Amino acid sequence: MTTSADMTMSAGGPLSTGGSLPTGATGSSGTSAAAGPAGVAAGAPVGGVLSMAGRGGDTPAPEDHQYAPQWLELRESADADARAVDLLDPLRIRLANLPGRATGLTVHDLGCGTGSMGRWLAPRLDGAQRWVLHDQDPNLLRLAVARAPRAAADGSPVTVTTRRGDIGRLTAADLDGASLVTASALLDVLTREEIEALAAACAGAGVPALLTLSVVGRVDLVPAHPMDAEIAEAFNAHQRASDLLGPDAITTACEAFAQRGATVRVNPSPWQLDTRHTALTEEWLRGWVGAACEQRPELAGRADAYLRDRLAANAAGALRVVVHHSDLLALPRPTGGAS
Repeated sequence: MTTSADMTMSAGGPLSTGGSLPTGATGSSGTSAAAGPAGVAAGAPVGGVLSMAGRGGDTPAPEDHQYAPQWLELRESADADARAVDLLDPLRIRLANLPGRATGLTVHDLGCGTGSMGRWLAPRLDGAQRWVLHDQDPNLLRLAVARAPRAAADGSPVTVTTRRGDIGRLTAADLDGASLVTASALLDVLTREEIEALAAACAGAGVPALLTLSVVGRVDLVPAHPMDAEIAEAFNAHQRASDLLGPDAITTACEAFAQRGATVRVNPSPWQLDTRHTALTEEWLRGWVGAACEQRPELAGRADAYLRDRLAANAAGALRVVVHHSDLLALPRPTGGAS
């Protein structure tokens, strides 16, 4: 178990330190910290991309890799538009029936990055909320705290604490008193064992999980190009490196939660990139092609020409991209300890 200082504050208030913490996030995800197939590891042959790989991004990277806050900022509006709002009504029903609901909600955001999941979800839920933000990057945690929402949907207060560590070893004990677990773009950068551990922790604590923006391995570009499928195939293989699940993660997570008695719902949550997202599409293209070339270096020559064509079309407003994701809501059997 990794421990460090526990930073606590009301949103918008001063930062203080104290205490120790259980396991935290293996990386900044979630777009939140990140989401959608956009990552590229350092040194990609096409170059010029923001730092957006790592645990909680969309491509593998060393454990000490950090997200560029600029990338997380760039993608936040696309993430917010993509998340499946249809999953919120069944979630609200479960939360409304929790024991001790009158005392407020405790939400654990795994791989929080700069906190975009909290900024999206907290204003959509009623009641006082205490968000516990998990990430391995202290700089992202500070940004998440500074930009945390101040009020719930009904005006109730929202407060924030942070935990730094490794979500790969999260247990039911770490979720004691939790009302909800959330994450964005996290599942696809976990291993099978880590997803099994996450499902076991949530089931053991009887805590619902809303896990958004997991890539599913499909990208649609208009107009089409003969290399689209080849780049996509190489990128998907890159995501599966080092035993990470990549586009297989959503199926694995559904099975892991269902095997532990949870009711699981999955809804599509695609990025819809058009002329409103020119800067994001440019960075996504560089990362997508760069990761493909890392996986298959023999693509580099043709991929450079492909990338130039795609970037020119994007700059001219002539490119549309759909990056497919799925959102998962798992509602475990309630336990006596759920609150």
